[in-house]
Amino acid sequence: MNKKTLTKLEYNKIIELLTEQASSFSGKERCRRLKPMTSLSDIQTAQEQTAAAFTRIVKKGRLSFSGCNPVNDSLKRLEIGAALGSGELLRICKLLEAAGRARSYGRHENADDLEDCLDTFFQQLEPVSILTTEIRRCILEEDEISDDASSTLKHIRRSINQINDKVHATLTGLVNGSLRTYLQDAIITMRGERYCIPVKAEYRSQVSGLIHDQSATGSTLFIEPMAVVKLNNDLKELYGKEQEEIQVILARLSVDAAEYIETIRTDYSVLSELDFIFARGSLALDMNASMPRFNTEGRIHIREGRHPLLDKKKVVPITITLGDEFDLLIVTGPNTGGKTVSLKTVGLFTLMGQAGLHIPALDRSELAVFDNVYADIGDEQSIEQSLSTFSSHMTNIVSFLKHVDEHSLVLFDELGAGTDPTEGAALTIAILNHLHQRGIRTMATTHYSELKVFALSTPGVENACCEFDLETLRPTYRLLIGIPGKSNAFAIAGKLGLPDYIIQEAKTHLTEQDESFEDLLTDLETSKRTIQKEQEEIAAYKRELERLKTETKQKQEKLEEQKERILREANEKAHAILADAKETADETMRNFRKFGKENISVAEMEKERERLRKKMDSTRSGMKLETQKPRKQHKPSDFKLGESVKVLSMNLNGTVTSLPDSKGNVTVQMGILRSQVPISDLEIIEEAPSYSAKKMHQTSKGKMKMGKSLSVSPEINLLGKTVDEAVAELDKYLDDAYLAHLSSVRVVHGKGTGALRAGIHTYLRRQKHVKSFRLGAFGEGDAGVTIVELK
Repeated sequence: MNKKTLTKLEYNKIIELLTEQASSFSGKERCRRLKPMTSLSDIQTAQEQTAAAFTRIVKKGRLSFSGCNPVNDSLKRLEIGAALGSGELLRICKLLEAAGRARSYGRHENADDLEDCLDTFFQQLEPVSILTTEIRRCILEEDEISDDASSTLKHIRRSINQINDKVHATLTGLVNGSLRTYLQDAIITMRGERYCIPVKAEYRSQVSGLIHDQSATGSTLFIEPMAVVKLNNDLKELYGKEQEEIQVILARLSVDAAEYIETIRTDYSVLSELDFIFARGSLALDMNASMPRFNTEGRIHIREGRHPLLDKKKVVPITITLGDEFDLLIVTGPNTGGKTVSLKTVGLFTLMGQAGLHIPALDRSELAVFDNVYADIGDEQSIEQSLSTFSSHMTNIVSFLKHVDEHSLVLFDELGAGTDPTEGAALTIAILNHLHQRGIRTMATTHYSELKVFALSTPGVENACCEFDLETLRPTYRLLIGIPGKSNAFAIAGKLGLPDYIIQEAKTHLTEQDESFEDLLTDLETSKRTIQKEQEEIAAYKRELERLKTETKQKQEKLEEQKERILREANEKAHAILADAKETADETMRNFRKFGKENISVAEMEKERERLRKKMDSTRSGMKLETQKPRKQHKPSDFKLGESVKVLSMNLNGTVTSLPDSKGNVTVQMGILRSQVPISDLEIIEEAPSYSAKKMHQTSKGKMKMGKSLSVSPEINLLGKTVDEAVAELDKYLDDAYLAHLSSVRVVHGKGTGALRAGIHTYLRRQKHVKSFRLGAFGEGDAGVTIVELK
């Protein structure tokens, strides 16, 4: 990958952010060496690893890699049989402890958790707890060995402590006793690892002992009294034995560690790799980034991408497409409008994606795999090389053209700037046309109007602009593909304070063709905004039409059902009338026979009865009396309390309120109607039950409570209650009835003085789930009953 491009696109700053996420030395080194890859399989593997780390961080938090310090030098020393120091052994111990933490972190807590590509890394880790336990037992700190490291060391240190106590006791007696007047200070000090006392120089002959040092002025001599010389000699000997025993302990621990050299080396390598992977996952989390899709066809589709180096709260997301319907995108518009940011976003996202990093854009964004990315961005002027801005740009472009191919991405910022506008525009068109004919994915920013015309008239080339709000005269930083941008130089200059008469004079220098073209651009932008607004309105109308269509269909189905029910009820009534007529006719014939009416012929009466029977049969044939059969033969065990069922003979839906009895009958609540129905006349509705028992839950007092009851009566009796008592009981009852999906209920309150009825009606008017209410009709209880319809 072109190194100059990495710098121009600020890829190194992304690497700095990534390095900050790593916690180990080796992990940081891996981050610093990260470069974009060109193999699709390698890129996808790295992206999957980053995604897996991102997911684990979200679920479990960030994994600490503290303790993963370099140990390769120590392992090489172990391989040749050398003994390690306490600090080296502690570093190995901390590394193995980090491996243990990481292995524990890598375990799936739930059996249904899916494995990911990081499982193989975690499974390679081996904490070697036997070795870490032994090192921690023997070494307390880098310069402190535990007394319990060996019995010999413990014995030596006990002896040292005993002799120290004797030395201090002897010297304390001398300092506070016979030698007190000869001392400079009544203290005990050490010189050359031997205990001494400070004696005044004039009293040297009064104190027998060995002189070890004197003060700078010579007035004080540090003398080791003869009484403690033997003890100091013993103490020095013990110190030597202590160091020898410590070396024995370290050598033993080194031998133990040497048995796990390959395991330690593997742990270090795996932890370094995991630290590198989790650094990428942490960076993705901080950037709110997502994993892009990759292709090898040169397609780029970035959905609301945000440049990662800009403030997340202020940056405006941009959507960019390149390489599908067009392979050359020309971005125009005013300065500070966001053209260069858009250009850098495309290039930086490509580099980040190919390096295995997620990009701060919406999910399902797509990037292409390029062998190289070439970018000519910024002021390339070089005084040292005597190159102007234009010359330096051209030098850069010439080097590009020698190496670019169909697998390259080329980015130009202000192509052709720094020279005569006419020649610069012509040269720019020639360069871009050359790249376009070769099918090389290219994105360029420019101010030249000629390039806008080139893009409009050339297939496979598309215009784009950074939107500019003409009302506020400020850029919105949104990238609009398909529309060329205006420079808006006059408007910006006027806003910055340039006098109007100068601006008007400047406009007179524009050719009629230039002015017409700029007006065309203005019209295009205005038309686009109008079309977008109309499209939004059309989409809203379509949603409203779909809603109305659905409602109409539901109403139509309901009307058809009501029509069928009304016809069936009418035919049933007609059948009942005819059956009654037949019974009357039969009774009349029997009476005629009984009383022997001779003037009425029996044959005539029988003929009349037969006529009535045929009439009744013809009426029955036009009725839909045949009961629908359930689609499935249900067993008694299929029915549960609260089950939603359909009574086929009545074509009504209801709810099971009792289990089947010995005869196979089930009590079904259908609105205010409750009836026993045989299971052969029922069909279970495949939907959630109208009401069901709520889950039992533990209260703060430890008692178990149930939710709503499994059955709710269609009637409540409030006779004899005060208004307050009745309203309280009715409030709870209506809640239960509403949850049980009862369409209407019957409230019995009696006639009396009418106070209870008035209080209940006042309460019902305030309830949102009450659709309507009325007094009972004749046969329903008259004014002593209120029928309530629920929503």
